[in-house]
Amino acid sequence: MADHEVAIIGAGLGGIGAAIALKRAGIEDIVLLERASDIGGTWRDNTYPGIAVDIPAQAYQFSFELKPDWSRVFATGAEVKGYIDHCTDRYDVRRHIRLNAEVLTREWDEDGHFWRLKTPGGETTARFVISAVGAFVNPKEPEIEGVEEFEGTVLRSAAWDHSVSIEGKRAAIVGTGASAVQIIPEIARVSGRLDVYQRTPIWVFPKLDYPTSRAVKWLFARRPTIQDAVRRSLTRLLEAGLVQGVIHYESSAPIIHGAGWFARNLWYRQVRDPDVRRRLTPDYDVGCKRPSVSNGYLRTFNRPNVELISEKIERVTRNGIRTADGLEREIDVLVLATGFRLATDPENYRRNPVRGRDGFDLASFYAGHRARSYESVSMPGLPNHFMIFGPYGWTGGTWHTLVETASHHIIRVITEARRRQATAVEVREEAAERWTRFAQERLGRSLWSVGSCATANSYYFDHHGDTPFLRPTSSRQAWRAAKTFPLEDYEFRTATAARLAA
Repeated sequence: MADHEVAIIGAGLGGIGAAIALKRAGIEDIVLLERASDIGGTWRDNTYPGIAVDIPAQAYQFSFELKPDWSRVFATGAEVKGYIDHCTDRYDVRRHIRLNAEVLTREWDEDGHFWRLKTPGGETTARFVISAVGAFVNPKEPEIEGVEEFEGTVLRSAAWDHSVSIEGKRAAIVGTGASAVQIIPEIARVSGRLDVYQRTPIWVFPKLDYPTSRAVKWLFARRPTIQDAVRRSLTRLLEAGLVQGVIHYESSAPIIHGAGWFARNLWYRQVRDPDVRRRLTPDYDVGCKRPSVSNGYLRTFNRPNVELISEKIERVTRNGIRTADGLEREIDVLVLATGFRLATDPENYRRNPVRGRDGFDLASFYAGHRARSYESVSMPGLPNHFMIFGPYGWTGGTWHTLVETASHHIIRVITEARRRQATAVEVREEAAERWTRFAQERLGRSLWSVGSCATANSYYFDHHGDTPFLRPTSSRQAWRAAKTFPLEDYEFRTATAARLAA
């Protein structure tokens, strides 16, 4: 017998959302294993200056738990963390959570039909495992020589040290992605000098942000159906821009090119120096790399204490950064905003191995094979193992849509296993191949395949050149599939039958 029926790895939005879904379905024997000392995932770790959601908060919430009093259109990170805490307590999830319990290894026990999960506190076993480690699993170390030799202060976007003051100091930030777009305007206002090292420019659009009025909060508190209509509308709008435009590139190309024209010829004009403006403007299509929103990022480069540096970094020295042109700029503080390892990066599973049936090793699979999945939730070789975000998984415009959809799929499988008294459930090889082939063929006509993305340096592309980040369907189709996929696409087995066959 396993210690628990279901173990969830990670207590961020994905893990908390999955736990709530299981409990609402009557599945109570669950444990959430969280590697940190608090819950919240991304919103626990990322507390850098300016941290906020980059989509409207009204869309960034679960459909079953609406928050009527978001403070503004784009909520701060602290407010999102508070929402996660609220959901955890409201649905009685906290008693299932074990903190400081990083899952060091996951090992499938074929004899007992359960998973052995090694943690610093010992081994935990579970019949089923749900991986809720997120899309961005571990911070990516910069591929720059000499960082460890730097004698100044190093700050990281995903582990900001608020005891360090940047006021009046010479600072440098490496990276111009979504986190850096929020950090740069904040630290530019207080630093004596800020050098921004850019490898790839990012598309940045206006941020329509303003405080939520008391009247709107009052209305949403008393008429949740109105708030839900707003949530649905914003989610569909985001999906149209971030997902459908990419998938249906042939029909949406005029809109994508129009957005690029607006940014290039109007919005980016706020950068006064023509050379700086040119270097800040991407030469790839909007959507090849996730765009961002900010009203202050571009204007920051008009400040006399800010310099944009596009030369390749040669190395970090004891006192600063030397670029390929031989110039060394001395600094006091180095800020690293160099991104994360995504869920299909094999390095994540070399650090925390996942070993399934008949010697299946997830790190080796991702390193040597193109990513695949069944409905982004399960993979052959990993019985009783599900993913909130798997290959070809991003559904709709917000993370919450994805979590609710994947959870529904998982609960259907677990419920059927209970009904059949099965102890092992594994997606069939042909079902995973069929679904993956469908996703790859549809994405073969997307912006990422036929658009101008060669210079984007986008995390949408994995080390095989595929784009397994996005599910190439609408969120409605994904939800319908979660409710109706053929259960016979899974093989159900019992430990007793397996032993008799052996």
